[in-house]
Amino acid sequence: MTYSFELPLLALLMITAAGAILVKDLISAAFILGSYSFFLALVWAWLGAVDLAFVEAVVGAGLATVFFLLTLFQTDPKDHSIRRTTPPLVALLGLPAFGLLLLYAADDLPEFGDPASPASVHVSPVYLENSLQDTRTPNVVTSIIMDYRGFDTLIETAVVFTAGIACAALLRRTRT
Repeated sequence: MTYSFELPLLALLMITAAGAILVKDLISAAFILGSYSFFLALVWAWLGAVDLAFVEAVVGAGLATVFFLLTLFQTDPKDHSIRRTTPPLVALLGLPAFGLLLLYAADDLPEFGDPASPASVHVSPVYLENSLQDTRTPNVVTSIIMDYRGFDTLIETAVVFTAGIACAALLRRTRT
């Protein structure tokens, strides 16, 4: 397997994440977070999860960036810079150790695309075999999202709708 595309994309993700944390201007941080979401959408598309890539591009790179900027433009310009305090020593020592622990634990995860992984042998065959006769939908992804997991999708839709209403309420201008 070639890593000619994955490693530079992972490096861009890490650089933009670090840049969003280290930058001192909130407007710059909003733009950097938008680019992070764009790169993450590319990762989802590269992994074959086009639906997640589309949602990340629209919500993460698009709407979130616009809402961040709209909110910042309605604040006082003196509040756009970030005043940082020194991070605690526990965080400086503990977070790299935790990252190494996560990398150690990742060795136990199944290989990408492994047909014997739990996700491939538990429910997926049932969805693939019974989708057409159970849901009368030729698209298996649609039948999973809307029929088999419809309640999850309803709750997720309600959360996104509530977040949108909250953003609209926060961003609307009051007439005095």
